[in-house]
Amino acid sequence: MDAGREKVRYFLYARKSSESEDRQMASIDSQIAELQKIADEMGLEVVDRFSESQSAKGPGRPVFNQMLMRVQAGEADGILCWKLNRLARNPIDGGQISWMLQQGVLRQIQTFGRAYYSTDNVLMMAVELGMANQFIRDLSVDTKRGLRAKAERGWYPTYATIGYMSNPLKFKGEKEIIVDAERFPLVRKMWDLMLTGQYNPQKVWEVASGKWGLTTRQGNKIARATVYRIFSDPFYYGDFEYPKGTLHHGNHEPMITREEFDKIQFLLGKVSTRPKEYDFALRGPIFCGECGAMITAEHKLKRQKNGKVHNYIYYHCTKRKEVKCSQKVIEEATLEKQIATVLGRIEIPPSFRTWAMSVLREQNKGEAETREKIMTGQRKEYDQIAKKLDNLIDLRAAGEITAEEFTHRKGILTQEKARAEELLNDAHGRFDSWLDDVEKHLAFAERAASEFKNGTLAKKKEILYALGSNLQLFNKVFSVLLPDSLKRLETAAPVAREINDRFEPLSNGLNASDLDELYSKNPVLLRG
Repeated sequence: MDAGREKVRYFLYARKSSESEDRQMASIDSQIAELQKIADEMGLEVVDRFSESQSAKGPGRPVFNQMLMRVQAGEADGILCWKLNRLARNPIDGGQISWMLQQGVLRQIQTFGRAYYSTDNVLMMAVELGMANQFIRDLSVDTKRGLRAKAERGWYPTYATIGYMSNPLKFKGEKEIIVDAERFPLVRKMWDLMLTGQYNPQKVWEVASGKWGLTTRQGNKIARATVYRIFSDPFYYGDFEYPKGTLHHGNHEPMITREEFDKIQFLLGKVSTRPKEYDFALRGPIFCGECGAMITAEHKLKRQKNGKVHNYIYYHCTKRKEVKCSQKVIEEATLEKQIATVLGRIEIPPSFRTWAMSVLREQNKGEAETREKIMTGQRKEYDQIAKKLDNLIDLRAAGEITAEEFTHRKGILTQEKARAEELLNDAHGRFDSWLDDVEKHLAFAERAASEFKNGTLAKKKEILYALGSNLQLFNKVFSVLLPDSLKRLETAAPVAREINDRFEPLSNGLNASDLDELYSKNPVLLRG
């Protein structure tokens, strides 16, 4: 604290979300208890407490906003929180916190094991807030990637259609679809009725729901529309489509044959709904810049008179939001070149990645040592509570305390042990997680361009999903709003490549340490 300045007054803030972003985060009560302990040990003046159970992936948290308004009003000039990502996981809240700190409205943010001051270099805080925001964005990408991987293994990754159920003995993400012994034979009888040619879906629905009492697994009467969906779903003969346009052969037990399915499509006056077996690498994450509908793809064959056959893949707007959308088609080869250009803008040389990680690890080393000391204290506290529990059991076994006293004291110690264990698990293995995230983004920037050029369809699709969430095609021009982490690399990449090119070939007399020095002296790279 600066000499002559008043003591910092703190607002204590605790947050936990029920969403997947916070499943491993300590509970609000545990956060408050541990933060109050830090305040007591460090002599911090806490003037008020704030807590809320709400996600921070978007702006608009009422309690958080109320706290910042009171900071602006001068009621406090410091914030005490468990981690920086408790305050912000989106760029709007993160930018507001950073700006208040830089302007001196906030004099200090104190977290578990780290303090941020208004006089600090903003790089480390910007990186941590950026990675907290990127973590939320990556969740969506990782979830979709996990679902695609499950589909590729032959298991439908979403809900189980009627007649089937998810295996209750498997963990989430690993659940396989198995036969629902109660409903499977009834749904099979529905197919049999349709195959006679004497029933339509309306009559099948009346028999199944009225006479047979077929219900959903939740006990609700099946809807009429469900019957129409059943008779159009290839899942029942063993195939499924995920994502849209990509066909997989399932490992689940088929209910009917493909021939039976095709016969019913004929009876319904429909062509087979079996999806096309052609996979399109760039379909899925790109949207139309004019109307906002998804960009789809189609495969066309052109036969010349001499017998030669040419394959073409075109991408275009589905026009599902606006039929009069004016956007034209674009060839896949042209679209791939444009995506490669974007990836080329963030491409960094391996030497820059090595230098950047060495700098960040060095900056993090001192802080990691401080945090490790705090963890050592937490381990010691946990061991002491466990020892008290053991002693309590010995006292009861020796008959030195009553059953009521044992139950009462055991309940208190069990709660204390659970709290200590929760805090220890929350901190364990997370101190350097942000460094792992930074290295992941640097590795992506280093290899994405070459892997997109030479990779498989699956690899190209993976890179495209990782590139950002706002991919658009407008007037045959591809554009993307890069996430903050890649925006910084887009600025640094050309400078890093220019320095690296000056370094090579080795005949110029420079060595690795000279190259590191060139990186270290460049103001653009230091800011990024």
